[in-house]
Amino acid sequence: MRTPHYAPLLSLVALCAFEPQAQGYELYNENDGGTVLNAELWAGFGWFGSSENYLGDPQREPGSMRWQEGFAKYGLSGTTDQIAAGSIYGGFSMISTGSWGDGDAGALTAGNERETAVEEAYLGWKSADLIPALGTDGVDFSFGRQIVTVDGFLITDDGFAPGNAFNPIEGVADGRFNRGGAFYLGPRLAFGNTAVLKLGGTQGLHGSLIWLKSDNPGQSKTEVAAATVDYTTPIGSIGSTYVRGLDVEERYVFGDRGERKGMDIYSIRGQGNAGIENADFAFEVARQEKRSGSQRAMFFDAGYTFADVKWQPTVSYRYTRYSEGWDFLFQGGFRKRYQGEVAVNYAGSVTSNMQINDLLLSVMPTDKLTLNAMAFDYHQLSRRGEQDFSAREVDFFLDWMVTDNITLSPLVGFYKPEKWLGNGGNQSGSASTNTYFQLIAWVSF
Repeated sequence: MRTPHYAPLLSLVALCAFEPQAQGYELYNENDGGTVLNAELWAGFGWFGSSENYLGDPQREPGSMRWQEGFAKYGLSGTTDQIAAGSIYGGFSMISTGSWGDGDAGALTAGNERETAVEEAYLGWKSADLIPALGTDGVDFSFGRQIVTVDGFLITDDGFAPGNAFNPIEGVADGRFNRGGAFYLGPRLAFGNTAVLKLGGTQGLHGSLIWLKSDNPGQSKTEVAAATVDYTTPIGSIGSTYVRGLDVEERYVFGDRGERKGMDIYSIRGQGNAGIENADFAFEVARQEKRSGSQRAMFFDAGYTFADVKWQPTVSYRYTRYSEGWDFLFQGGFRKRYQGEVAVNYAGSVTSNMQINDLLLSVMPTDKLTLNAMAFDYHQLSRRGEQDFSAREVDFFLDWMVTDNITLSPLVGFYKPEKWLGNGGNQSGSASTNTYFQLIAWVSF
């Protein structure tokens, strides 16, 4: 699952979350921006191919698969400060998605999914200078269908979008988990219902209280409450997140999802440049308490951009570790970066019982072209009676901003598992190297 170049970080194909409100066609502007109404369009279409598949069915013929995905998101957003105190903002959007062809290589979509639905419908209020002790816009309250992201890897979005081929409950194949296709493009990011209170702005001591109710069957329609506290300075921030699982819908429970009700997650995290210009560091260490016991996960990022060198090369390293029973919750591509292409999207679980090392190299020959290479090593921690998803992957991709509104993102990747379906892995046919390719066109207005 990926999104395009509107998110503010390195590679465009390697991104997974963004704020569509950053783009838009201005329909109305009064009082020099005091009241603004924007029309927004975000669309994408992708062509995909994989020389191997991960259907996990010995009766199915191993081999290549070809499929296509597309979506269009369209709506309005606006803001006004023409009220007694503070400002009001909001948005409403619809989204249409579909998948075609063979369905994806990981048996999540069948290629026959189509759906149009409401994506966002939210309203918010900011305090402006009403409460000086909390700073400008020190109170920010919003509710409704919206994208909610928490720093770190616990809550990124609600973007998991399986289709008709995803049937995780044995004996049930009634399409109840179908979310309309476009699994890889993953444009359905908003939570079904939310209430978010942010206090203290973005500098110094600040925090938030969050309630989220997913309407995503693939997430068992999980409901959670969360709280964050952060202290931010010009060189970085340090903070903590607490998440409490409130409920799930039994009709959509599979695997260990039933344990989300009553689950507690605690984390300590940080990010910034530590006073080193052009550097980027981040970490999070989390503990998960649920009925089956305690689980742990963590990541560490370190990166540097050589801003004075031709093409401004960026080098970044990430280490990630998930214990055997870790529940990935709403992880997504945290910090605008996914952990592989084939591995994370199709080939099996890399968000539990896994240690991951990955390296990114990115250069910018022009301000409209970015060239990227990523390498991944996946090492499964425990192999007791489980499928083994240990593997290595290398991906090469570029992001070409053809015009201000159109971006092309081709990619070719090579994925080599240690094992295949016949000896404890998940790749059909053999453990030979899978060649994967994709071409995605992004459009925004």
